[in-house]
Amino acid sequence: MSTNSDLHRRRQAAITSGMSTMLPIYIERAENAELWDAEGRRFIDFAGGIAVVNTGHLHPHVKAAVTKQLDAFTHTCVMITPYRVAVELAEKLNALVPGPSTKKTMLVTTGAEAVENAVKIARAHTRRSAVIAFGGGFHGRTYMAMALTGKVTPYKVGFGPFPGDVYHAPFPITYHGVSTHDSLEALEHLFKYDVEPERVAAIIVEPVLGEGGFYIAPLEFMQALRALCDRHGIVFIADEIQTGFARTGRLFAMEHYGIEADLTTMAKSLAGGFPLAAVVGKADMMDAPVPGGLGGTFAASPVSCAAALAVIEVMERENLPRRAEEVGERLLGRLRSLQERFNCIGEVRGLGAMIAMELVKQTGSAGPDADLTKALVQRCALNGLVLLSCGVYGNVIRFLVPLTASNAIIDEGMEILERSLSEVTIG
Repeated sequence: MSTNSDLHRRRQAAITSGMSTMLPIYIERAENAELWDAEGRRFIDFAGGIAVVNTGHLHPHVKAAVTKQLDAFTHTCVMITPYRVAVELAEKLNALVPGPSTKKTMLVTTGAEAVENAVKIARAHTRRSAVIAFGGGFHGRTYMAMALTGKVTPYKVGFGPFPGDVYHAPFPITYHGVSTHDSLEALEHLFKYDVEPERVAAIIVEPVLGEGGFYIAPLEFMQALRALCDRHGIVFIADEIQTGFARTGRLFAMEHYGIEADLTTMAKSLAGGFPLAAVVGKADMMDAPVPGGLGGTFAASPVSCAAALAVIEVMERENLPRRAEEVGERLLGRLRSLQERFNCIGEVRGLGAMIAMELVKQTGSAGPDADLTKALVQRCALNGLVLLSCGVYGNVIRFLVPLTASNAIIDEGMEILERSLSEVTIG
């Protein structure tokens, strides 16, 4: 039997160091919200593959759908000889994405690919070039997606120059002193100093920042952003890659805001662990590119489409949006109790089951404590809990518990977190 250390040595020799490893734990088996490594150790999974397995690892219904598709065929290329599961999934997504407009779908492979194509669609529709994104936003690792991403380290370091005509405004984060008014004023300054609104094709925004720290966009900000886009003929792109598929207590986070995006990008939990992404948007915009202008060899993989249809059925049958609210309430309750005990917890926040705690220095400065955050992630792993950090300053712990996790598993994970926090702050 290979050990974690053996596999890690082989990994370092065989795989580029540019793809980092947060934990040298090599997984052999997974079920729902539990993982077992190469040495047989059990871990509770509070990371969910970075929000990919909202329906848990190997959900029986998803597994059955994938097995059935594998027995039929695995690939023909949807642009050459298409197939039923892609059509059914597109129809389903068109109906589910919020807003009254008639919609169409493009199915691709990764979140970054979805973002790239959303920009292409917006430019084709508007015949404009500029795109505005927000500080702290993460949109992927391909070149246009990197340009849009509002976080330099580690995503942009050493990779420039990036595509031009991309501009950034501050995201409203009350905890860090940036109000909705500040963000909207910064957009107006962009229009005065850098780019006229008549040249802006799209504004892209995450309803809740993902890699940027799980900060929730205020209602008034999102509604003002929609109005601004309408006023200037700008395409509103909602990046729901991390917020989508019940994570925030709604199937899509935009449902919290009562507004309709023009284009929506999604990936991660769309297919329950299989690579699949999509752009869903208003039909006239989606049809703007010329035939053949959009596509990809592995776009709309039939296996992934079958998995996604099963994921959506699970979401509906098990009412996972409601379960996300229950999970979030349970996590927030425990975290707020911890906040009363540990002065290193500066803020606890969340929407549905997209939960975060921000760690700060205990010296009274309230400055971000990235070192403590790293230490906590590693200590939790030693104690049997996998969780993730995020944030522009690297000081936010994010919770992405599979929505199918039992209360007992969630409570066990929170007990490990509490013990680990005591060990790294007192020990």
